[in-house]
Amino acid sequence: MDLKSLFGLDGRVALVTGGSRGIGKMIVEGLLAAGCARVYIVARKKEQVDATSAELGDKVIGLVGDLSQMDGIQQLADEIAAREDKLDILVNNAGAAWGEPFDEFSEAGWHRTVDLNLKTPFFLTQKLHGLLKAAATPERPAKVLMIASIDGMKTNPWPTYPYQASKAGLIHLTRRMAAELARENIIVNGIGPGAFPSDMNRAARDNADLVEKGIPSGRIGVTEDMAAGAIYLLSRAGDYVVGTTIPIDGGVVNANIGAGNFVDPSGQ
Repeated sequence: MDLKSLFGLDGRVALVTGGSRGIGKMIVEGLLAAGCARVYIVARKKEQVDATSAELGDKVIGLVGDLSQMDGIQQLADEIAAREDKLDILVNNAGAAWGEPFDEFSEAGWHRTVDLNLKTPFFLTQKLHGLLKAAATPERPAKVLMIASIDGMKTNPWPTYPYQASKAGLIHLTRRMAAELARENIIVNGIGPGAFPSDMNRAARDNADLVEKGIPSGRIGVTEDMAAGAIYLLSRAGDYVVGTTIPIDGGVVNANIGAGNFVDPSGQ
C-alpha cells in the first residue's frame, strides 16, 4: 500500500469557490501540496483573487465571479468548460452569513444567505456535471466537496437563522446528491468546519484565547487541519466514503458536554 497514491492528487484539476481566503484558501493550499495540476479559484473581489493567485503560484488560476445569482453560476461553468475538458474536483465553499434580531430579520439577508449557501452548490454542481462525468471512472472517481458548518449540526446562540438552516440543508443535500451521483462515479461528501480564523469567523480570528475555552481539543483549527480533511475525502483514501459530512471542529459537536460555554466556537 502506497500512501502517496492513497492520499495524493497528482494531475487533478480542481475548482474551489470562495478560494481566495479563509477555509477555501486553506483547502487550495492542501490541494496544491497533494499534487493538483491546476486549481481554479473564484471570488467576487478581484484584488483578493489576484493576491491569492500570486501568493500560491502558477498552478492557481484566479477567476472573478458572483455565484449568488444563476447567471454568475452559468458564467463560471462556461468559463471552466472553455478551459478544461474535464473537472476532477469541485469544492463548493463560497458562503455567506447574516445575523439580525428575530423580529427584525430581513428578507434580503435571508435570500442572500440561503441562495449562496444552499442553492449555489446545487446548481453549480449541476452546471459542471458534464465535466465531472468526463473525469470520473470507477478507479478514479470525480469528487464534490460541500463546505457546511458545525452550525448545521447543532444550534448556536446567535441570531443567524438562515445560516444555520442553510448549512443543515446543505448536509442533507449532500446525502441526496451523493445517492444520485455515485452511480456515475462522482462522489459527494462534506466538511463541517468549527472554529477556524477567517473574515467570516472573526471570533476565532480575533479572540482565539476566548474561543478555545469552548473547544474540547483546547485550540482553534489551523490550515493543516482543514487541508488534511479535504485531502482525505478528495483522494483515493476517501473513495468509499459517500454522502458523509465530517465535522472538523476539535470535538465541539461530538465531544463537548457544553456546560458553561458562553462562546460559540463555530464558523464556515
